[in-house]
Amino acid sequence: MVDVEATCWQGPPPGQASEIIEIGLTVVDLDARRRVARHGLLVRPERSSVSDFCTGLTGLTRSEVDGGVGFAEACRWLAEEHRARTRAWASWGDYDRDQFTRQCRTTGTEYPCGLRHTDAKRVFGAAHGMERAPGMHRALAMAGLPLDGRHHRGEDDAWNIAALVLGLADRGAWPVAD
Repeated sequence: MVDVEATCWQGPPPGQASEIIEIGLTVVDLDARRRVARHGLLVRPERSSVSDFCTGLTGLTRSEVDGGVGFAEACRWLAEEHRARTRAWASWGDYDRDQFTRQCRTTGTEYPCGLRHTDAKRVFGAAHGMERAPGMHRALAMAGLPLDGRHHRGEDDAWNIAALVLGLADRGAWPVAD
């Protein structure tokens, strides 16, 4: 499971574009039905800065993310340390995949993840007969699961999404990888 946080504002300042500032990653063993690893990586923005609004939402400060790694290094970390190009991956909705795609295109960085992406939000909605699936926080409540950590922190959200995916797998509702 991957969850990213990005620079954000109530209204984007001129000349700034949303950039990934945190990558949360939880490795799941679907066969064993457990979360096996939890990671968080702060990413230094290059064309934007963390606003007070963003800090209020994520808890991440400008000085924290300014000490992070560059985006290209973060992508290498995913590809090399976690074999992201060869593994299926999932996120809650398409935002995370779209943000990676946009930022890789803008920066000329090689896309770090494989093409097998599952929108866990869509799977959750379908499994619950919903036309429009809820946000992750609401989905946790519906599944009877606690919010572990802080909502809108990539590492915590990836961990929580993994719990939802394992619940879907237990119900036989998670797609089987090829």
